[in-house]
Amino acid sequence: MLATSHNRAEKKSMSDPSGFKPETDIMRMLADFRLPGMPDMEALASAQRRNLEALSAANRVALEGAQAVARRHMEILQSAMSEMTDVVKAMSSQDTPQAKAARQAELLKGAYEKAVGNMREVADLIQKSNTEALSLLNRRFTEAMDEVKTLVVKQP
Repeated sequence: MLATSHNRAEKKSMSDPSGFKPETDIMRMLADFRLPGMPDMEALASAQRRNLEALSAANRVALEGAQAVARRHMEILQSAMSEMTDVVKAMSSQDTPQAKAARQAELLKGAYEKAVGNMREVADLIQKSNTEALSLLNRRFTEAMDEVKTLVVKQP
């Protein structure tokens, strides 16, 4: 009997001297712990699906824009090569050096103006494509924020 009471005293002293019982307090904490209300999983899945659709649409618009820029760039290069061939033929028919110099200055001015116009056209194509793609993403972002507000309000 002496050994049994000694063991009890030892066990009590091994735990907290103030009588703290960890297993009891943990159970009480777990009982008091409440998970927040689970969001509507169907609504979340639907929102993610719409996010992916918006991203896919924006990528499609960006790709179409890049293709349009590449096509226009190729048209510009083909036109420039054709014009250069015509210029070389025209320059070979000029007689005097003064006439050749005047013609070169005239052709250079025209080529410069055309190059600036082409660059402006390509820049406008790129800007239009980027604006359209970003518009799709911005619209979906705004919708997603409204959906988040709605989900938060629905939770108890």
